[in-house]
This record gives sequence, C-alpha cells and structure tokens, in this order.
Amino acid sequence: MKILANDGISKSGIEVLENNDFEVITTTVAQEQLINYINTNKIDVLLVRSATQVRKDLIDSCPNLKIIGRGGVGMDNIDVDYARSKKIHVINTPTASSHSVAELVFAHLFGGVRFLHDSNRNMPLDGDTQFKSLKKNYAKGMELKGKTLGIIGFGRIGKEVAKIALGIGMRVIASDKFVGKADIKVEFYNGQFINVEIETEPMNDILKSADFITLHVPIQEDYVIEKNHFDIMKNGVGIINTARGGVINEVELVNALESGKVAFAGLDTFEEEPTPAIQVLMNGRISLTPHIGASTNEAQDRIGVELAEQIISLLKTERD
Repeated sequence: MKILANDGISKSGIEVLENNDFEVITTTVAQEQLINYINTNKIDVLLVRSATQVRKDLIDSCPNLKIIGRGGVGMDNIDVDYARSKKIHVINTPTASSHSVAELVFAHLFGGVRFLHDSNRNMPLDGDTQFKSLKKNYAKGMELKGKTLGIIGFGRIGKEVAKIALGIGMRVIASDKFVGKADIKVEFYNGQFINVEIETEPMNDILKSADFITLHVPIQEDYVIEKNHFDIMKNGVGIINTARGGVINEVELVNALESGKVAFAGLDTFEEEPTPAIQVLMNGRISLTPHIGASTNEAQDRIGVELAEQIISLLKTERD
C-alpha cells in the first residue's frame, strides 16, 4: 500500500511504516495537482499537516483513499465529517505535540517578563552605542515564581502547561466548560512526582485573578477574548496564544497593549495567518513565532510514530 506524506513525516515514522511493508512517498505535491497525483499513483493513505487542504472535492475525486491523517491536533484543513461519511478513516495525533506547545508557552512567558523579545530587536541596532541606556530600560523584569497563571482551556495542552507552571512555583488556575477538575501529575527527572488537584473556575474569575493568561482552546466561531474581557483583567497582565488564530481580537489586543492594560503578549497563531496584520508584527510588546508550537524534533518523531501505528492498526485486517 502507498502512503503520501504530503507535508512530510519524521524518519522514525517512515521506518515504522516501511518495516511493515508500506511504501512511503514524501514528495510535496502542489494543491492543484494533488488529486491527479493521488489517482495516478494509487495512493491509499494521505498524510498532511496544516499546509495541505483536504476538502470535499478531493475526497470525491480520490475513491482509492482509505485513510486521511493529520500530523497534529487541529483538523480544520480537513472536511472530517464528510470524509468519514465516505467510509474514509480520519486520524490525528492529539497527544504527541502537547509538551512541545507547553514549552513554547513558557518560552514566550520567560521572554516577556524579561523583555527578551524587545531586547533582541534593539541590541543589534543600539547595543554598541546605547548599552547603558538599554540596560536601564530592561532592568525591571519580574520572576514567574509565585505569580498566578490562568489557563483558558484545560485539555491535554492546558494540563501540560500546568505541570510546567507548578514545577517552577506558580499558582495555577484554570477554566474549561467541559472539565470540572483535574489531577496534575508533576514528574521530576529522578522518578519522583507530586499530584496537584485543580478545580476549574468561570473564565471571568480567571481573567480577574491571573497575572498571566494562556489560551488552549480549539478554533471558535467568535472571539474568546474581546474588549470586555480585557477590561476586567489585571493591569499589566501578560497574554499568550499558542492555540488558534482568531481566539483573541487582535485589534483590541493592540489597543490593550498600547494603553498598558496588557504588558506584553506572546503569539504563535494569528487571525490573518499566514499573513499576520502589520500592526501585530511591528508591535514591540508582542513576542512573535510563526506557528511553531508543535515544531520540535521530539514532537515530530512522536507524531510520525503515532500516525504510523494508527495506520498499521487500521489497515492490518484489510492487508491480512
């Protein structure tokens, strides 16, 4: 059977599949040529990440497809229900990248409280002539230890964020419509661990109490954070979004940054992705990354292996 990993797959995933007699093709086929390529090469499994779109027209035009796999969590680039109605398996890897995303949250948080995003812009420009001035500008950082982190969305990634936060001594509060409470297991390098129970609270209570807020919700029809939400936050709050573009009203975020209500923001996803608004890109109070939450070597290995194991399990009976 043939597998097209159109947006790539880790070497570990390829090895697992090839060891089970699957042919893995890693050619990147342009979207407009994809239907013809799948049919000409009799592809059984299509693996994508976020770049390739798998819509109704492709599903209808490629009757040989048995599995569509998404390397990652969100599947908004796939017409999932329609594919399943056509008896095509649709799979993803919801747990493989959780820790990588959680670590990126703290990359933005640590950078934000010590002004690294702005310092790294200005040091190459003025470091040789304005060193003392820059030192004074960036000398009023703060520590995360002892501060309150509010987590909006307490699923897999939210819980991974909580583990790191607890490990560095933060108070963690969380909100989730579908999770009442969760036991967070904080593990250490030597096998020891502690369990911490966290009960979720209404979102507005989180917004009022948190020193820092991080969002971990799926794609939404409306904003999760709007002007009225900024109004009830603490002055000088920090906000991180590594979830989905469109969950924060970016116009209101920029206004809140300019007014000082929000001290800094960290964004990995954007409303107008892949062409983020220029007022977001140029704002010196925003730490920016180009949607790389799951993009670590370790996460990509886990994603590849997890996809491979699911494919083997689903198609084993058919091949036997």
